[in-house]
Amino acid sequence: MRSKLNFLIGVSLARKVKTKWFLIAQILLCLLVVGIFNLDILIKHFGGDFEKATTIYVVDETGVSYEVFKEALLLNEKNLYGEDSHLYDIEQIDSVDAKKEEVGEEGGIIVYMKPSSENTLEAELISKVTVDTYDYSLISSALNSSKVVLVMNELGLTAEDYSKIMSDVTITTSLVNENSKTEEEGTEMIMTTVFPILILPIFILTLFLVQMIGAEVNDEKTTKAMEIIISNVSPTTHFFAKVIAGNLFVIGQAILACCYGGLAIFVRHLLGSGGAAFFDEIGPMFSSLLESSIGSHMTIIVPLVIILILLTFVAYALVAGVLASMTTTTEDYQQVQVPIIVLSLLGYYLGIMAGMFKGSLVIKIFSFVPFISSILAPSLLVLGQMGIGELILSIGIMVLTNFLLIRYGLRIYKVGILNYSSSGLWKKMVKALKNDSIR
Repeated sequence: MRSKLNFLIGVSLARKVKTKWFLIAQILLCLLVVGIFNLDILIKHFGGDFEKATTIYVVDETGVSYEVFKEALLLNEKNLYGEDSHLYDIEQIDSVDAKKEEVGEEGGIIVYMKPSSENTLEAELISKVTVDTYDYSLISSALNSSKVVLVMNELGLTAEDYSKIMSDVTITTSLVNENSKTEEEGTEMIMTTVFPILILPIFILTLFLVQMIGAEVNDEKTTKAMEIIISNVSPTTHFFAKVIAGNLFVIGQAILACCYGGLAIFVRHLLGSGGAAFFDEIGPMFSSLLESSIGSHMTIIVPLVIILILLTFVAYALVAGVLASMTTTTEDYQQVQVPIIVLSLLGYYLGIMAGMFKGSLVIKIFSFVPFISSILAPSLLVLGQMGIGELILSIGIMVLTNFLLIRYGLRIYKVGILNYSSSGLWKKMVKALKNDSIR
């Protein structure tokens, strides 16, 4: 049986790997990963320039607003984008006509400030294209600051009065455990930025696995090759060959995707755009996680999570094989696999929302549900809402689920793979479940 199983696994993998389309798909996937990771470099190469500052020409008819406007705009820029940012070059000019033609050709923004009897200050923005939302927001805030200064001058208020009026209320925070602050910040950062990216490949590979096994089984039934195969091997051997080959393929695809990601980082480093900056940004987040209570158990948690993910892949493959055996066409399989897709989507979105609804009992209950526990359990572990014991319980539930799928799914598979009629199929499936004889 083992030689036949190995032969079927080899044939199944060869059908997927030894094709021109597989090679083309891998090349395109590699280029896509490298391209997305270096998207800003590509945009710059084809004419985009993220570092070029926007020139702002200021016409000030109030006589006192330019310096206030310039200082306020630069301060707003630093507060939002950091001390090293250089988004604007600000220049005062005498009239709009002096730069209007130049702005119409080369770009930039003219800020025309003039006094108003009704509202103290009014302004007009003149530009080649519509002013960007972020630019408009910063310029508007700076103009409002200029207006406040003009009003103060009219009322005879001093700079000290302005400082008192505009200063924020001083708020201090304290925690019983100061160490928990850093840990919580790191956890929130990982859950909101890194974790959705990490669980997305699991979701995609799951759908890929389900589609692949279903398409292969349907293809063998459509071409009548199934009859020849089953006359030489048992349904059990054929069933396990499909499950093992499918899982080996998606695991290999995951490893290749990781290699493509490493290549993307290496290319970015070669291009001199700070490939290591990626690690500089996420490094502190993972450092805070490693310093937390979870970090001391990472050597146990990581292998357990990998085991849970692999068991979930096996479960999806088992269900896909059983459902595919019940259908006679690819269209029928597309319909019966809808519940699997919905279940996968539920797990993916719950995994993302776990960080938003901390302590949710419903999400914790779902973390023990087979098929979606591989996404939810790691997220709750990071949040500190699940312990190692509960993770082991989720693994135990998946093991039991796979056992039941093998025990009862094989009975359905044996009947379904040689059945080419959809009439009365469900009755035959129920009858197969009651039959204990599996070849």
